[in-house]
Amino acid sequence: MPQSPVEHIPVSLDRRWVQGRGVQLHVPMAGPEDGPLVVLLHGFPEFWYGWRHQIPALAEAGYRVAVPDQRGYHRSDAPRAVSAYDLDVLVDDVCAVIDAMGRDRAAVVGHDWGAMVAWHLAHAHPEHLRRLAILNVPHPHVFRETLRTSPTQLLRSTYALFFQVPVVPEWLLGRNDGQGLATMLRWSSRAGTFDETDLAIYRRAWRRPGRLRGMLHWYRAAGRRALRSIPPSDPIDVPTLVVWGARDVALGRQMAAPSAAMSTHGRLRVLDDATHWVQHDAPAVVNRLLLDHLAGAGRGARRASNS
Repeated sequence: MPQSPVEHIPVSLDRRWVQGRGVQLHVPMAGPEDGPLVVLLHGFPEFWYGWRHQIPALAEAGYRVAVPDQRGYHRSDAPRAVSAYDLDVLVDDVCAVIDAMGRDRAAVVGHDWGAMVAWHLAHAHPEHLRRLAILNVPHPHVFRETLRTSPTQLLRSTYALFFQVPVVPEWLLGRNDGQGLATMLRWSSRAGTFDETDLAIYRRAWRRPGRLRGMLHWYRAAGRRALRSIPPSDPIDVPTLVVWGARDVALGRQMAAPSAAMSTHGRLRVLDDATHWVQHDAPAVVNRLLLDHLAGAGRGARRASNS
């Protein structure tokens, strides 16, 4: 039996349930209750545990950290309908978490799909944002334009087309106790980034009924949305940090600088030796960058190294 993920977080965690749009969201929290609120949004195929290296650093710096399992993941509800995973609905979940913390605004940090939700939040509800940090996901407008002009990026993104197929991806990724997902994590990360304990904890989350379907519905809802909407191209007016691992196998680094430029107060930091899983590969560097950004510091060079 794998250990509880809580055992791997060296700070005290509180837990609460937050009512999202038609779902109950599981939200672990750390740090002083009166500290500035930071919401950490994980991506595919993780859950709140994907921020295990950042939660202690932020909490010990005096921030109140809320780390929701997003809908479809781990202990949060996983609706059956694809439409329940539309970006507008996912953004409403984040607003519900901020409201439940008794705050008007928060700093939001997103990785992977969590970063896509964060980008959309910045356009839809900037009044809820104090600061924004994005890890290894392009702005949606930049991504769409790159797919139109770059055959290489289009090829890199073909896996998302496979995820549009019903049922089969769930079976393939979930068979042999999630071996497909575990292999994907290890193949796309640096050696040793995810150890056996990490994978055992993730496997237990993936085994929850309906969670593989919910996780993949994020891709299916995005595919439907792409057919009927155009990503926003107007800049956002929220101080934004983009952190990019240059060795991302799925998302080309040529999208990093244009994405940072989508904010009128955007900054970019590229970590040459990190992969898509930048907050796992280089936790000390990412933590420092986040703390500087949240404090309003960090106007130095536009590159960072994880050496």
